[in-house]
Amino acid sequence: MSDITAPLVLIVDDEPAQLALLSYNLTAAGFRVATAKDGEEAVLAVAEQGPDLVLLDWMLPRLSGLEACRQIKASREGREAAVIMVSARSEEADRVRGLDTGADDYIVKPYSVAELIARVRANLRRLRPVSAGQMLEVGDIRLDPDVYRVSRDGHDLHLGPTEFRLLAALMERPGKVWTREALLDRVWGRDIYIDTRTVDVHVGRLRKALCARGGTDPIRTVRGAGYALG
Repeated sequence: MSDITAPLVLIVDDEPAQLALLSYNLTAAGFRVATAKDGEEAVLAVAEQGPDLVLLDWMLPRLSGLEACRQIKASREGREAAVIMVSARSEEADRVRGLDTGADDYIVKPYSVAELIARVRANLRRLRPVSAGQMLEVGDIRLDPDVYRVSRDGHDLHLGPTEFRLLAALMERPGKVWTREALLDRVWGRDIYIDTRTVDVHVGRLRKALCARGGTDPIRTVRGAGYALG
């Protein structure tokens, strides 16, 4: 993993031993981990924590994995998260049913932990390419997380760590309007309590760095909403 804030994986399973096993292995693989023990708790956790990916068991108490998936994908916080449905049901009809509810992937029990982590990484490469070490290019801006390098129109830029993470978030979703609160969660982390005006300060610094050699400001301010790249 790069030094960008690690993706958050929510593990939803009603078996404590399975939660402990997956939590240990995903943490060891470099992910941040949250857990939920039933479908209702999963929906609430998605709303409160905004995970990047949800490992969702089909058979859950209180609310099934299928219904939890529907509610997660219908929510503002969950619609952009990847959901991997985990089930002992191996029939094609079951896979289709799981995917039709909104799941992005489907893995059948029993599975190897190595395969599961590979599936997690594959889905996150689509959603969080920087966390997977992938280079990003938006217009004339290029960001390489592996060597911590940013350039614009071929000229290297000097960014602080926070501005680098902020640019990475904006570049991963060009055109997406990020609220200040969402940027705080993504760039600073949910456990850090700072004023949303801090985002404005760092966006100002990032703009200054991006326009140091001239050129138009690529960051758009959306009044009453937040910021977007492009």
